Amino acid sequence: MVTPHLDSAIESYLTHLHVERGLAPATIRAYRGDLTDFATTIPAGTAWTDSPEPAVRYLAARTTRGKPGEPGLAASSLRRRAAALKGFYRFAYGEELIKTDVAAHLDLPRPTRHLPDTLDVDEVERLLEAASAGGLRDRVLLEVLYAAGLRVSEAIGLDREDLSLDGGFVRVVGKGDRERLVPVGDVALDWLNDWLSGPRDALLAIGRVRPSRGGPLFLGARGRRLARQQAWAAVAAAAKRAELAGRVSPHTLRHSFATHLLEGGADLRVVQELLGHASISTTQLYTHLTGERIRDVYRRAHPRA
Repeated sequence: MVTPHLDSAIESYLTHLHVERGLAPATIRAYRGDLTDFATTIPAGTAWTDSPEPAVRYLAARTTRGKPGEPGLAASSLRRRAAALKGFYRFAYGEELIKTDVAAHLDLPRPTRHLPDTLDVDEVERLLEAASAGGLRDRVLLEVLYAAGLRVSEAIGLDREDLSLDGGFVRVVGKGDRERLVPVGDVALDWLNDWLSGPRDALLAIGRVRPSRGGPLFLGARGRRLARQQAWAAVAAAAKRAELAGRVSPHTLRHSFATHLLEGGADLRVVQELLGHASISTTQLYTHLTGERIRDVYRRAHPRA
């Protein structure tokens, strides 16, 4: 057996993820970054195939520190890197690129359960009102993020044809290219109607896209699809104007969407479907959050709490 160069083996694995596993481009980019970072820690001429030690040392180093000058990785990031390495070594062994089943000796860190940050209903209202100062597009974007509980990548990935104004829903392509239909709600639909009645067309003209062809639902100043960083900036600016404490991100609106639905009596399975979670255990995090909020209200309101 001729042992391939590590970089070549990594490229073969990434091609496998794309062609045979059909993983999303964003997931493959993350795995590429993780495996490339691992490769930089293997000195030239050092064997990477016969022992789990290089991978174990790499993960141990990233636990205590990130790249030079950076702090250690968060538990979720470390778990993803461990999963990337385990998957890579399993592939290499299955394809007979290596003789040793290194993956069998790599353990994934146990996932940590942390409650997501959310806003209460009044805080969401303040945030949405503050978004108006950033322009109509920012207000509509935040309304849709909260009304449909979308991930930021899902929101900026929407095209005009994904939106049904008459039906009151959007077609969303989520993680793993799974599609779902999500209701939007009358308030967000009113804002979307305002956005589609002229301002969006003006931006499409700048980008030289004909409105009749559909195109991105949310656009930047140059008439191109809104970038992820721009969406984050819009939320951060609105949070600052609303004087909301803590870090508020697009995902905060998604977390708030789920929490408010459960507090209103929504079925957990329905919330799972709306969020596009593959596993109900992910959605169950929000039941812990609503339980904490109930206990907090009890402690503040009950005379014998």
